[in-house]
Amino acid sequence: MPVPLLDLKAQYATIRDSVVNAMMKVVEDQSFILGEPVERLEREVAQLSHVNHAIGCANGTDAILLSLRALDIGRGDEVLTTPFTFFATAGAVHNVGARPVFADIDPDTFNLSANTVAANLKPETRAVITVDLFGQMAPIESIMDAVGDLPVIEDAAQSIGARRKIDGKWVMAGEAATIGTFSFFPSKNLGGYGDGGMVVTQRDDLATRVRRLRVHGGMKTYYHEEVGYNSRLDALQAAILSAKLANLAMWSAARRKNASYYDAAFADLDDVRTPTIDPANESIYNQYTLRVARREELQAHLREKGVGTAIYYPLSLHLQPCFEYLAYKRGAFPESERATKEVISLPVYPELKQPQLDEVIEAVRGFYGR
Repeated sequence: MPVPLLDLKAQYATIRDSVVNAMMKVVEDQSFILGEPVERLEREVAQLSHVNHAIGCANGTDAILLSLRALDIGRGDEVLTTPFTFFATAGAVHNVGARPVFADIDPDTFNLSANTVAANLKPETRAVITVDLFGQMAPIESIMDAVGDLPVIEDAAQSIGARRKIDGKWVMAGEAATIGTFSFFPSKNLGGYGDGGMVVTQRDDLATRVRRLRVHGGMKTYYHEEVGYNSRLDALQAAILSAKLANLAMWSAARRKNASYYDAAFADLDDVRTPTIDPANESIYNQYTLRVARREELQAHLREKGVGTAIYYPLSLHLQPCFEYLAYKRGAFPESERATKEVISLPVYPELKQPQLDEVIEAVRGFYGR
């Protein structure tokens, strides 16, 4: 049977009534931009993330860009981040006029570490962007210790609801950083029916600035303290996300269960390395990503068997053509470059049935002759 990488129709079938009712309430009210549905979602995400403020915006990329602007990052500044992530992380740095600077990843978790960050700090570094890749948090506490007074933006686009035990206490994604950013792209664990994003922070001043920047730089209609952006979260997306939010913990638990099933099934395969989850972390498994030998051949084999896969990510950011001006050479970040040649993500979504999981396992094991 075919097993897609992600089946949003299967998810929709389980929540149709609550989502449609939420959408129709917005349609009947005819109030589509910001307003009460957005304010409600902001309160709910702030509560989930243990933060004082959550500010909805148009998408996860804008969440990073608005955060950088709120921190006054701009021309002449450098922002340190990972080369092994989605393009938006470094693209937002470029688009505020700053220069992306990279540090290599930990080969086990794919995230930045305090050591890699510390080794690449320079006098020009004005901020650090960590990325919680594939659903597990980067070691935010040690990274913040390593950078001292520099602000840290936690790109939590893939980790809403993930948590990390720090000094014996669970800390949520977005809670400890200077600013955290979320994406509600449809493929995320909490995904909308279009684009959407959110900024979270404990700081009143940063929250006020982000709220102003998202509406053209003005809190009062037709009056603008600065030049901002049109980056508002619309009410329909907010209503959909609020309707779905009640299921997030259950969905994340199902992803962890599916991941554990895969882990056990692949444990004896010498050519397959299952995801390493830091013992301090509780991952939400936005992706279940293996490191494998003969990656392209395996992907072709799985495609033939009807199993959906994806490569996150096939080219390290420092080697992207648009970043040639940064003058990085191949080999500059060997762990990131090695990951781009070995990673492959398998279906892990919560609605997977047992026969589908077994189909994926049989296809992978069959390729490696087991």
